[in-house]
Amino acid sequence: MSDLGKQLDIFSTTLEQFKFTKPIRLIELFAGYGSQSLALDYLGADYESFRICEWAVNSILAYKELHFHDDKTDYSKNLSNDEVKQQILDYGISADYNKPMTKEQISRKSGEWARKVYNAIKATHNLVDVSKVTGKSLTMRERDRVQVLLTYSFPCQDLSLAGKLAGMKEGSGTRSSMIWEVGRILSELKEEKQLPDVLIMENVPTVCGEKNKEDFNKWLNFLENLGYQSYYKILSATDYGIPQTRRRCFVISLLGEYYYDFPGGFKLQLKLKDMLEDEVDEKYYLSEKMIKYITSNNDKWSGNNNHSLVNKSIASTLNTSEGNRRCDASN
Repeated sequence: MSDLGKQLDIFSTTLEQFKFTKPIRLIELFAGYGSQSLALDYLGADYESFRICEWAVNSILAYKELHFHDDKTDYSKNLSNDEVKQQILDYGISADYNKPMTKEQISRKSGEWARKVYNAIKATHNLVDVSKVTGKSLTMRERDRVQVLLTYSFPCQDLSLAGKLAGMKEGSGTRSSMIWEVGRILSELKEEKQLPDVLIMENVPTVCGEKNKEDFNKWLNFLENLGYQSYYKILSATDYGIPQTRRRCFVISLLGEYYYDFPGGFKLQLKLKDMLEDEVDEKYYLSEKMIKYITSNNDKWSGNNNHSLVNKSIASTLNTSEGNRRCDASN
């Protein structure tokens, strides 16, 4: 448990435990395909997706299919193909999760593709580029009738052991330094008297590791100055019923004088083979060439972790190394 987590025993006698007592309005920055929404669905929570922010095309389309598949509205019907393409260019969408698509790249796409992306952005209330999000764009009416949850699991590439460890220092220009865009947005929301009730961040363990400790503490101090009580802990998926060596740092920040207890783990009952389907559509089959490639690289990809890529008990985590996808149990 982290040092901050240990303080819970001290404060729990004086601080009230936070509880959601009203419908939740969810804001997902760096939304991906919406794992936070999926979690709330699984819990049966009373929530509404208010805004998301996601720039990667594949994730935008996946989010739409997962969470707004019933929305068949053609939001582009009054626009020409060129106008739609200009709109998504202005939004700043990305095809590779690393950089915005250029005008030339978008112009080569079909009008059907452009309209599909545009409609997905509109249907999901997607603000796309976090650097362009303002406090006013997240301001909501009837705020007293809801509790607001904002998630901000920012890019981990520059924190991961598999990456270049470029860090998250404010002003550094790394992808992981986009956490400070969240800081800007929260500062603007404070001016609007619209600070979220709860903030949740999930990232690789190195976010609070020695190399990033200074910047991580700076972030927690920033949140404290806004009025948040923050608690963090590194959790492993294997302690919560999932046979995968996936360790992640979670930060829970509560607006006001509240405390939070992380849920206790339990003994793992499942093995990797229990998660596999008996019958799978052939479209998901790997080619013989790919199977040979994966099995021939097992030893190389397992590194010093002594984990095989194909493990009958527990799956290793795929890391974020650029240009290949190795196994990294420490991540």
